[in-house]
Amino acid sequence: MSKITLQNVSLSYPVYGADARSFKTTLLNMATGGRLDKESGKISVEALSNVSFQLEKGDRLAILGHNGAGKSTLLKVIAEIYAPTSGNVQIQGNTNCLFDIMMGMDHELNGYENILLRGLILGLSKSESRKLIPEVEEFAELGDFMKMPTKTYSSGMKLRLAYGIITSVRSEILLIDEIVNVGDARFVEKAKERMQDLVHRSDVMVLSTHDLLTVREFCNKALWLEQGKVKRMGDVDDVLKIYK
Repeated sequence: MSKITLQNVSLSYPVYGADARSFKTTLLNMATGGRLDKESGKISVEALSNVSFQLEKGDRLAILGHNGAGKSTLLKVIAEIYAPTSGNVQIQGNTNCLFDIMMGMDHELNGYENILLRGLILGLSKSESRKLIPEVEEFAELGDFMKMPTKTYSSGMKLRLAYGIITSVRSEILLIDEIVNVGDARFVEKAKERMQDLVHRSDVMVLSTHDLLTVREFCNKALWLEQGKVKRMGDVDDVLKIYK
C-alpha cells in the first residue's frame, strides 16, 4: 500500500562564503528561516523544521506558502533527493517527480531516442520505454520532427516532448512542483486533461503550487508552510480559509 510518512523532519544546510557579522541583518529578512550557529560562527539555513505528516492511498496534498517557505525543499525530501538533517522519512511505493521535466534530455538525440533515454532514467526497461513511444508521439504532435535532433526544436516543442514522456509513466506516488504551461490554449487544455488522468492513476499526489484554483481542483488536503514550519494542515477548504 502506497504511503508517505514524515516524522519530525528538519533540514539545514550551510551557506559558504558569507561573513557572519554582515550576514546577521540579512538573516532577519530570510523567508527560509536562516539562523546563525553562534558556537562556530558559521551561517546555516534551516529550510525545514520538525515537519510531520502521513499520506495514504487517495490523498492529494497541496503544499502552500510564499516563495522560500520550503515547498520545493519538502518535495525533494519526499523524493529522497535531499536527506533530512534529522527526523525520519518513509516512502512506500514508486515515485514519479515532475520537477525539472527537461532533465535528462539529450539535444543531440531525436525525439524517439529521447523517449528511450528518459524512460531508462525513470527506471523503465528498454522494452517498457519503447511502449511509451505511440502515446508520447500522439500527445506531443511533433510529426516528422520526432526523427530530428531535439536541438532543432523550439522551446515549446521540447517542452511538449518532455511533458509527454514524463506524464506517460504511471506511478504510485506523484510529486509535482507547479503544473507546467506547455503551449497555446488548445494544447494547455490537452495537457490539463493528461495531468488529470495522471493524478487519477496515482495512489498519492503531492503538489506545490501558488494557483489556488488548481489546489481546489486536484487536492483534498493542504499543508501551509511558513519559514520551513507547518503553519496548518488539514482539509483543503479549512486551510485555504485561513491561508487566504
